[in-house]
Amino acid sequence: MRFPLVLHTSMVKYLWCMHRNGTDKFPLVLMLEPTHLCNLHCPGCGRIREYKDTLNEKLTVEQCLKAVDECGAPVVTITGGEPLLYDDVDVLVKEILARKKNIYFCTNGTLLSESLHLFKPDPRFSFNVHMDGPEEVHDEILGKQGIFAKALDGIIKAKEKGFRVTTNTTIYRETKISDIERLFRLLDNIGVDGLLVSPGFAYDSVTDQMFLTKEEIVSKFREIEKFSKRYKIISTPLYLEFLTGRREFKCTPWGNPTYNVLGWKSPCYLITDTHYKTFKELMEKTDWDKYVNKRDKRCKDCMVHCGFEPTAVREISKSWRDLWKMIVWNLHG
Repeated sequence: MRFPLVLHTSMVKYLWCMHRNGTDKFPLVLMLEPTHLCNLHCPGCGRIREYKDTLNEKLTVEQCLKAVDECGAPVVTITGGEPLLYDDVDVLVKEILARKKNIYFCTNGTLLSESLHLFKPDPRFSFNVHMDGPEEVHDEILGKQGIFAKALDGIIKAKEKGFRVTTNTTIYRETKISDIERLFRLLDNIGVDGLLVSPGFAYDSVTDQMFLTKEEIVSKFREIEKFSKRYKIISTPLYLEFLTGRREFKCTPWGNPTYNVLGWKSPCYLITDTHYKTFKELMEKTDWDKYVNKRDKRCKDCMVHCGFEPTAVREISKSWRDLWKMIVWNLHG
């Protein structure tokens, strides 16, 4: 299976409960940012620029857990910054798992090898390591030599210790798809459990020269489509149909709400208009229609997974054909 059975069953149960309760807008994944500190300064990352005034601040474990409970999503992505720099990261992971939540722990991988002793393998827990290409490409994008080698070493050691490991690859304007296939072949050979792939997003604080237009995204992902079935890609088939221009989706901006030191980030993981103190305020005060219908110019070329994978999940209930496609895809991973 592309996703652990426990994650699949908890998601199905959650979706059924939302449907039974008649809830229209609900989160699927909580993007939890306990710290924005990072040991890298990647050109494509907007976080360390947007939150430069609060980089030294961090959430307490209690604040993090309150957000987990308040949101209620079945999946928690622990991200940042680099979450391995968060002092109480082992306690945080343990407490979230105790709440029967599924965790994707996003890391650049450079500190992974030396941090594995802080965690225990669990079917609800996956490391998600940032890998944007084979060694020479990845190191160039991140602006520092040796990053790929450290991350790859961390992945191999994590797999040896029995952890689930997935990777996250961002496609930029200069990305050569032949390099992505070469990366996927390597990751598949060392037993990585899943490969997430998505186009980048042009943050206000980052130059847009490296990011793709919608037309360029479609072109790049039609190339990826040619070899996608050979690898355990965990971007869903419905989302990939959207990326290749074969299906139209509207964004689901509330699907992956973000919580950090400033509060609940509105409207979405990628763009910021304000922060709210409570999840309830986020849901009630954000003008969701503005972003769903791309009336905000910042949304023009966005096709990123955090906004459109939730839409793919919502679309399943509208078509038995799509439901069957997703079941077969998950079982044959």
